[in-house]
Amino acid sequence: MNIIIMGPPGAGKGTQAELIKAAYPIPHISTGDMFREAVKNGTAMGLEAKKYMDAGQLVPDQVTIGIVEERLAMPDCEAGFLLDGFPRTTVQAQALDKVLAKHGKKVEIALNISVPADVLMVRMTGRVSCTTCKTVYNTLFNPPAVEGICDKCGGELIQRSDDKDETVKNRIKVYMEQTQPLLNYYEKQGNLTNLDGKRHPQEVFSDVKSILEKLA
Repeated sequence: MNIIIMGPPGAGKGTQAELIKAAYPIPHISTGDMFREAVKNGTAMGLEAKKYMDAGQLVPDQVTIGIVEERLAMPDCEAGFLLDGFPRTTVQAQALDKVLAKHGKKVEIALNISVPADVLMVRMTGRVSCTTCKTVYNTLFNPPAVEGICDKCGGELIQRSDDKDETVKNRIKVYMEQTQPLLNYYEKQGNLTNLDGKRHPQEVFSDVKSILEKLA
């Protein structure tokens, strides 16, 4: 099954993606993780991506599309994939359709997690992540047992630069202005499903499973 998961920053895409990955034998492909790894390693692409990520802006299509195409060509994607964070624009969606068509594939389902902007602000500005194992916490909803220390590995917890107030506001604004048209794109294709992301993650996942069981 070829799945896309969408929604504004902080909607819970990562959580749902991990639940899907655990339940189905397909790779979870997060462009955000790929970009952050490139930034960490100081690659040319990573440095270019960092300028946009720190400002809460979208990474240019030529960078994003290239790395995703390479990833989808890997053997573990033969049985399907879960794309998290891509596509973010209709241009990217059209490019993805062309890439998949080369291999006789298509996007089968586009899951959209919808969450109001005020809820997103609270979620995102409270997020901290482990510098070692990358586990994400929220200081309000899912705090670590010891402030600043990861429960899993004891690593340091920090707030990412793109989770600070002004950047978060800009990220949400950018999403609404530039990424919202994707919903219309996939709705016209007849493969869009909207999910209420204000609920507990397991409640959301219950709906996701019902949808994916029809594809399996």
